Amino acid sequence: MLRSSAAMLPSPSSFRSLLRLSRRTTIRLPNPRLPSPPLLADLRLFSSSAPSGGDGWASYDPFTDTLGPLASASAAPNPDAPADSGAWRVYDSVAGRFVTQTPSSNSDREEVGKEESVEEIVKGKARPSGGKGEGRWAAVAGARRAGGKAAKAKVSYVCSNCGEGSSQWWGVCCHCKAGTLTKYVVPPEHDYAPEAEGSHHVIRSWIPQKSKEMVPQSLRDVTKGFGQAEWRIPLPGNFGMEIARVLGGGIVPGSLVLVGGDPGVGKSSLMLQLASIVSDGSVDDESSPVVYVSGEESIEQIGNRADRMSIRSKNLYLYSSTDIEDILDKIQPLSPRALIVDSIQTVYLRAFAGSAGNQTQVKECTSALLSFAKLTNIPVFLIGHVTKTGDIAGPRILEHIVDVVLYMEVERCLSHRLLRSVKNRFGSTDELGVFEMSENGLQAVLNPSEMFLTQHDSDSEILAGLAVAVVLDGSRAFAIEVQALCVSGSRSGQVVGIPSSRADVIISVLMKQAGLKLDDSTIFLNVVSGFKLKETAGDLAIAASICSSFLEFPIPNDIAFIGEIGLGGELRTVPRMDKRVIAIAKLGYRKCVVPKTSEKLLKPLNLDIEILPCNNLKEVINIVFRPEV
Repeated sequence: MLRSSAAMLPSPSSFRSLLRLSRRTTIRLPNPRLPSPPLLADLRLFSSSAPSGGDGWASYDPFTDTLGPLASASAAPNPDAPADSGAWRVYDSVAGRFVTQTPSSNSDREEVGKEESVEEIVKGKARPSGGKGEGRWAAVAGARRAGGKAAKAKVSYVCSNCGEGSSQWWGVCCHCKAGTLTKYVVPPEHDYAPEAEGSHHVIRSWIPQKSKEMVPQSLRDVTKGFGQAEWRIPLPGNFGMEIARVLGGGIVPGSLVLVGGDPGVGKSSLMLQLASIVSDGSVDDESSPVVYVSGEESIEQIGNRADRMSIRSKNLYLYSSTDIEDILDKIQPLSPRALIVDSIQTVYLRAFAGSAGNQTQVKECTSALLSFAKLTNIPVFLIGHVTKTGDIAGPRILEHIVDVVLYMEVERCLSHRLLRSVKNRFGSTDELGVFEMSENGLQAVLNPSEMFLTQHDSDSEILAGLAVAVVLDGSRAFAIEVQALCVSGSRSGQVVGIPSSRADVIISVLMKQAGLKLDDSTIFLNVVSGFKLKETAGDLAIAASICSSFLEFPIPNDIAFIGEIGLGGELRTVPRMDKRVIAIAKLGYRKCVVPKTSEKLLKPLNLDIEILPCNNLKEVINIVFRPEV
């Protein structure tokens, strides 16, 4: 006996249920072997018994909600009628085929055939030609939302100062006690649960899965036959040598470098020139492609800047995008030697909520690029924006994730740029690169002391009140010119480039220990070119400049001063005296006043410079300001 739901269909609600069931099936491409059905074709139902004398075919009109016999059914019986009486056949007018439905089957959820769906083709989401065997770099950052009931979103309060998070609002950060908490809605973990393919940080099969292949190895086996010079990517030329010095000797493969600085300081120009050097390669190395991705400029704008800077690299590729997955997909065929992203605050991941630049996006994008760099051994350079306080915008954890943090500094009135290393896992943080901004981009400064020295004739009267100090910035020595002006009269003096408290101490020591009558004099102090003299090694040069202006005795232009002054007027040695003296000797100075305690350290150097050791300020005045006979 036939089932009434399949054979008789007594109730119109049954047809409505069946119609809804048929609509849930996946839309398929039309079968080219069948004629194209009309747009509003009737839904034809097949049953094992014919109602009202029919031959097994019935026609249901969804507009009138009625069932009637099909006139042409008797003339063209269906040869594919199902043998099971509990099954029925549904004609899908879009697919152009009959679909078998049974009460116990889930055929409405099964896919028939291997054609890509129309929706996927129209939206461009069809499976790549490589299928499951072909991996994508974007899989490092990609994520797929898991099916099932959506979980409840969580609320988190993140401190923008230290990056610590809390699930409750406390008014201030419990870690740093700053009132900088920001509310974030954290997507539920269920929405990003890993699947068999394409989940967050899941690596496809063709990318080496080192976690499965690698085992703990001894330090001797790891460093056997290992050379720093061969391991790093070399940077030839004067410009490349300045960057290589800051990075610790070159670019480390698989490293993640963050470059920060004020707007307009030249971060993009620096990275574009670096990309050109890496793409051109060295003398012993072949050129390799380098990709420069910008989320702030179009490729035409980048090309215009490259033309102005006379960059003609053939293997330098430009791309403009803000989608991390799209970027990794597009650079995969190139297999670049390096990737530059300008900037990290403009890119985003589709798997995470929020606009580009918020703390969640910045953190997750950086983590995804870190995974990409470590797995592919491709170095990645990120340009970061800074806040009004000078810190890199985003969570503090951003600087913990990356391997190297570089800062570009500039004085508004100068054309020179200083590149400092704040964090470096592969080298020292005491290095400094000096560049000069010109019409053709950044140029390396071979002699940084030229920025802080003034060329004078030996008989010039303006040498009175000028003294040269030798200071260290990182591992580089600079000759800094200190100026002093003593004017009679009781007025408030000005100090520029020197801490006021330090200047007051030195002036008081000169009055008490050296016997200078500075009570009725107003003293002005200045450091040339806006340099901030914070090191105590410049104390002796400050004192010498004040004495020169007060006594109106010019200091010879071939003498430099190195030393710290104590409250008793004694001279104290400063760290790395040998490096300072060697640097000043290379600049052509013939005499150098140093503390007496450093004389033994400097004698073995055998330098072409006369060392003038002194115990206190009185000896300095007697040696330097003594008239020549």
